[in-house]
Amino acid sequence: MLALSRGIGRTLATMLAAALAMTLLPASADEGARDPSIALFYGSPVPVGQLSSFDAVVVEPDSGFSPSTHAASSAQSRWLAYVSVGEVTPARAYYKDMPPAWLKGSNAAWASRIVDQTAPGWPQFFVDRVIAPLWARGYRGFFLDTLDSYQAIARNDEERAQQEAGVVAVIRAIKARYPDARLIFNRGFELMPRVHDLAYAVAFESLYRGWDQANRRYVAVPEADRQWLLAQARTLRERYALPVLSIDYCPPSDRECARDAIDKIRQQGLIPYVTDGALQTVGSGIPSRPDASASRTILVVQDVQPGANLNVTPGVRFVSMPLNWLGYRVEFADVAKPLPEGDLSKRYAGVVVWLDYPAPDPSAFRDWLEAQVDHRTPVAMLTTFGIDMSGELARKLDLEPVAGRPGKRLRVESMDASMMGFEMQPQPDPHDTANVRAGARSRSLLRLASADAGNDFAIDAAAITPWGGYAMRPFAVFDMPMANQARWVLQPIRFFRAALRLPDDMPAPDPTTENGRRLLMTHIDGDGLASRAEFDVNGGPMKVSTNAPPQYSGDALYNVIRKFGLPTTVSVIEGEISDDGPYSKDAPRLRAIARELFALPNVEMASHTYTHPLQWMRVTGLGKSSGDDTAEGGGRANYNGLSIDIPGYRYDTDREIGGSIRYIDTLAPPAKRVKVLLWSGDCQVPASVIEAADKAGVYNMNGGDTLITKRYPSWTAIAPLGVNKDGYFQVFAPNQNEEPYTDLWHGPYYGYRRVLETFDMTETPIRFKPVDVYYHMFSGTKYASVKTLSEVYRTLSAQPLMPVYASEYAQKVLDFQRMEVTRDGDFWRIRGNGSLRTVRLPDDRVPDLASAEGVIGFKAGPGGVYVSLSGGEARFRIVDAAQAAKMPYLAEANGVVDRFTRTAQGFVFELTSHVAPHFAIGGEARAGACVVRANGRALLPAIAQGRRVYSPPASKRNESDAVHVDVVCAS
Repeated sequence: MLALSRGIGRTLATMLAAALAMTLLPASADEGARDPSIALFYGSPVPVGQLSSFDAVVVEPDSGFSPSTHAASSAQSRWLAYVSVGEVTPARAYYKDMPPAWLKGSNAAWASRIVDQTAPGWPQFFVDRVIAPLWARGYRGFFLDTLDSYQAIARNDEERAQQEAGVVAVIRAIKARYPDARLIFNRGFELMPRVHDLAYAVAFESLYRGWDQANRRYVAVPEADRQWLLAQARTLRERYALPVLSIDYCPPSDRECARDAIDKIRQQGLIPYVTDGALQTVGSGIPSRPDASASRTILVVQDVQPGANLNVTPGVRFVSMPLNWLGYRVEFADVAKPLPEGDLSKRYAGVVVWLDYPAPDPSAFRDWLEAQVDHRTPVAMLTTFGIDMSGELARKLDLEPVAGRPGKRLRVESMDASMMGFEMQPQPDPHDTANVRAGARSRSLLRLASADAGNDFAIDAAAITPWGGYAMRPFAVFDMPMANQARWVLQPIRFFRAALRLPDDMPAPDPTTENGRRLLMTHIDGDGLASRAEFDVNGGPMKVSTNAPPQYSGDALYNVIRKFGLPTTVSVIEGEISDDGPYSKDAPRLRAIARELFALPNVEMASHTYTHPLQWMRVTGLGKSSGDDTAEGGGRANYNGLSIDIPGYRYDTDREIGGSIRYIDTLAPPAKRVKVLLWSGDCQVPASVIEAADKAGVYNMNGGDTLITKRYPSWTAIAPLGVNKDGYFQVFAPNQNEEPYTDLWHGPYYGYRRVLETFDMTETPIRFKPVDVYYHMFSGTKYASVKTLSEVYRTLSAQPLMPVYASEYAQKVLDFQRMEVTRDGDFWRIRGNGSLRTVRLPDDRVPDLASAEGVIGFKAGPGGVYVSLSGGEARFRIVDAAQAAKMPYLAEANGVVDRFTRTAQGFVFELTSHVAPHFAIGGEARAGACVVRANGRALLPAIAQGRRVYSPPASKRNESDAVHVDVVCAS
């Protein structure tokens, strides 16, 4: 509930006097740059990724959203809770505990009661019952609404003064309890002389466009009302130096209305935010072309089988990966549950519908689908339409129902070879057809006709249509259950781009790369630390004497990790190394090995849980996992679904996550703590378990099962970045561990060398993934597996990669989720939290460095041109490579670049790398035009692929030290 420009307590004479005294507020670019961007969203669920592009976001706390559980994915935004000071509705939890004497009037438009601000105990009650619970949920600011509602019950000046004093007491009580709370006042102009020093910003509504709640319609604002508001705004800006937010209202589909209101509000020197009357859609707050607010989010609607985990659904297995590569995050909806309502065209860039079965409520789904088409939200439908495609709906979708049957055989009559036959040719099945033809306004991608003589049956099994596009079963993904594989029949990237009308020039956030180099990481699941090494870890393949002290897998891996020096995330299972577990006799030595591993300077600490749950849906009681009777590694599951048997223990989420982290932290050397939770077993974790990891303050990773190899050469075997589960994000491992390469550890034990095939096939022709050397502790038990690990590391050490820890990669994936990419005239604006610093452009397109902000360089690579950013924000326009300004830039580097600054003749930056640092300069006007110094010492380049590559000396240098680089080039 907002005040909605009630205009209480001002006379026409006051408004006219203010209007006569009024001149336009200054529209200073410098002032605008200092003001925060502010959004308001009162719907549910809260679209964190879209809203995180704003500095401050006001949400309705009864939506269930809690900032504390989204800290990693929204680090740059301040989340404020909506609270009503002057009114209360019976729906609020605290309403029933308010004495009836406190409620002095009513507001019929919002079905609320007006609170007597002079009531004894009201300020204390408000802080204790309204503010304190929200603070505990992570809110660090509050949007104080209905500050002027008291005017409806105050009968004279004396009562008004008393009521105002009561409101001031409430505000001061909030700041007394929570001095760091940021407060946005909605109006309350009369209070400003006494509370302006407590305000983060002041808001008002309806400067140009308003919402009439009583009649539920959008309205134009009278000029007199506008001039009165502008007079108030001038006082707030000039006398109190406060940011002022103007909240205007336009229909979500009327982008021209929003654009006009934003531009006019900006011209007055105010912060604009334009949204719908119910604040249920993500509004706009930047001046731009009408398409600038287009979302980076795509909704995937699918039929989820009861009890199934989201990980195993087609939307995750097949749809998400190509959409992620195109730069889009994915949200999911179950067709059996209520689907998002209203105009989704601004909330989502498009909708993908994958229905293997008929919609459970055909009428409701039909209405919902028609609404999306009416709102011009692009829709791509795969496998089936889910409903009977006939009548008015078919005509609206430019589809023609086809009568009859195909007969015994179907043949391909025509096919768009750029879209269809990608990994295998279409295999028409006359027993499974969608009997429709594409109309005159559509483009057929695959036309099938009867192969029987005299039968004129013909259908379009796939097409691009005015509303989007479709590909019916089995012409999207062809399932091969006997081989446990699948193949794309259509080319998914081209299909989704065409069907969803996705712009081909949008810079795509890309977490595979940083500073022009593909990322490299290593992470180890803790399974098998208690396993004995079957060879002398210090001498070769000969077995240890039975009288010698035992050697464990961790002893062998310690040598490998120390030798190659690459960033490595090492986890242990608490139950495997604790005295309460099944290896109590070995536990002291196992803990000693863990301490030795964690003490290595290139090791990051991680937990692999307490007892290594095998089937997460089963142990949490939330459903049935796929392969419910099969444990990781091919063994049979323990009766309780846990891998480590702790006598008397029953599964407990906090014990598995927070408890294991606290225990493993006791093994940490100084200044180290657990940073990552590596999922165990089938990795099909429900949202509540991801929430537990978030609350424990660690990043999470594992799952996804990227298994592409020469034996399984399909994009269907490449997993997406992860999966959003009710607002909690599971980060998938970039590729799978050694088990599938060693036949679930039955041999050959050298099989993990085939992971190099996976690395190659996720690099060319398109870079889908970073490199991840991912294995279990039991890889240290066999001479062949340890030797293979060394071979893999040696191969990768010769490649131009950028080593990172698993936690650093996880942060980039989470930043991908929150990053916003918007148009600003001819420019693109990028905004994230600074963890993800790469966006990808199409081939032969580069950023114009002469006018760019926040761009340090670029490099062509597999799938496009990788643009390197200096931090979380950038602004640039895209030009053809041949038209780009000829100026020096940082082409690549193998570490984090900070403090990048362009100078009159070059640039300076600081480089921090986990290994010996390297970087390359590009864009020089002529060879030898640049002089490069590192920490004041001149460097000579090596020429590699036309670039000047520099290697600052690594001696006498700690890993945490940054190399200061100064590049000066002749003009």
